[in-house]
Amino acid sequence: MDKMKGNKKLSPEQREELLRTLKSRFEKNMNRHKGLEWAKVQARLEAQSEKIWSLHEMEATGGEPDVVGQDKKTGEYVFYDCSAETPKGRRSICYDRAALDARKEFKPKSSAMDMASEMGSELLTEEQYRELQKLGNFDAKTSSWVKTPPEIRKLGGAIFCDRRYGTVFVYHNGAESYYAVRGFRSSLKV
Repeated sequence: MDKMKGNKKLSPEQREELLRTLKSRFEKNMNRHKGLEWAKVQARLEAQSEKIWSLHEMEATGGEPDVVGQDKKTGEYVFYDCSAETPKGRRSICYDRAALDARKEFKPKSSAMDMASEMGSELLTEEQYRELQKLGNFDAKTSSWVKTPPEIRKLGGAIFCDRRYGTVFVYHNGAESYYAVRGFRSSLKV
């Protein structure tokens, strides 16, 4: 990841480039955020530099974040990774730190939960993943870990989703498993 150790601030050039990218994506995909205005999103972003840094990390790892709604209670804008396939910079990872630590050999480089935490974002839930799929066809060739209910995780499992045959599927795997085509999608509220 393109990270400045301990410094979660972008240079003015990085900030402007990211805002241009986000604005362009926002304008090209109005179906994802009907009734919302970019100027209001940008004003919120500019007031929260740590959120801009998180969006930069989502972008840098291939997530193509975009606004998918607004929280009616808080007024926060909701961003999801909207890349066609699970982000390239976040694949070949197991589910969480406990799963990573449990592997004796052939350990992946990281876990989905650790990477999301480092980025300042969260894994999509199954419900959020299904919401995303209403906005387009995502993960036709890949799959994405989603936030796993504690009762499943306690038993050693984790869940992931993908889209095949025009349908969203939810599957399970051992949390320590990892595959070249499995990563995760993030959500971030700004």
